[in-house]
Amino acid sequence: MLTDTKTLLLVDDEPANLQVLRNILADDYRLLFAKDGDRALELAHNEKPDLILLDVMMPGKSGYEVCEALQQQEATRGIPVIFVTALSDADDEAHGLELGAVDYLTKPVNAAIVRARVRNHLSLVRVEELTATRLAVVQRLGRAAEYKDNETGLHVIRMSHYSQLIALEAGMGEAWAETLLHAAPMHDVGKIGIPDSVLRKPGKLDPDEWAIMQQHAEIGAQIIGEDGSELLAMAREVAQNHHEKWDGSGYPRGLKGEDIPVSARIVALADVFDALTSERPYKKAWSVDQACDLIREQSGQHFDPDLVEAFFACLPAILEVKNRWPETSA
Repeated sequence: MLTDTKTLLLVDDEPANLQVLRNILADDYRLLFAKDGDRALELAHNEKPDLILLDVMMPGKSGYEVCEALQQQEATRGIPVIFVTALSDADDEAHGLELGAVDYLTKPVNAAIVRARVRNHLSLVRVEELTATRLAVVQRLGRAAEYKDNETGLHVIRMSHYSQLIALEAGMGEAWAETLLHAAPMHDVGKIGIPDSVLRKPGKLDPDEWAIMQQHAEIGAQIIGEDGSELLAMAREVAQNHHEKWDGSGYPRGLKGEDIPVSARIVALADVFDALTSERPYKKAWSVDQACDLIREQSGQHFDPDLVEAFFACLPAILEVKNRWPETSA
């Protein structure tokens, strides 16, 4: 039978202390027990508990050594550890947290506090899992769009990093810029819905074909849909608006100036620079100088002038990214 009951590993060399924790937690969780560090590591590796409550002072391996060993293994480093110990000195607590523990409780334990701390840290794990899942969905949908297009995966990598650099230079903050890094690969996901006869046409599109091509912005927004997460919300606004232009001449809605989400304004700049400087079956690569000349010329028309300034301020870093992921073939 399927169950979402979480598993806790309780580690203490004193049976009485394990019994205390059992009495506090047994009604809500599946419990595993270890009386020494080696057994704790064995259970952590084999059973993958959702959280570990770990004593510090034990014969053989100390709790600190066990925590270090857990952090060194890919399979166990993500398991949150709460130290439960008689060591109450602030330096001991700081040392435990430095080793990677998420919390530090001192004996004798308070039942309500133990339950609350365990519940809170398991909730944080769940949030991290959901964030990782959303990121994986975004990355896979972005990859799906690549299979439909003439552009390569390296283009998506480069323009995403360009976007992050421009965002940082523009003062958007590290967390926001990292979200943009992960949202930017979704900018052309709507091309999944464009017929190959239009998407892969080697020559210039006629007016009817161009009208079909322009639909990819709205299709992308529809594919991503409405979601409460910051990542998917940003991916949606990027997909829908990265072809809007500062002067209002873009598509699909003809937005102008700051009515265009700043995420999409940044991606538009990063996308165009990489597209211009990359070779494709239908075009030769422009030089960096040629591309920069066009970006200067389009400041205030296609591109946000403030973001153009940010682009040139971080151009050396952008060129480092370009050199790190060069195209190996057309």
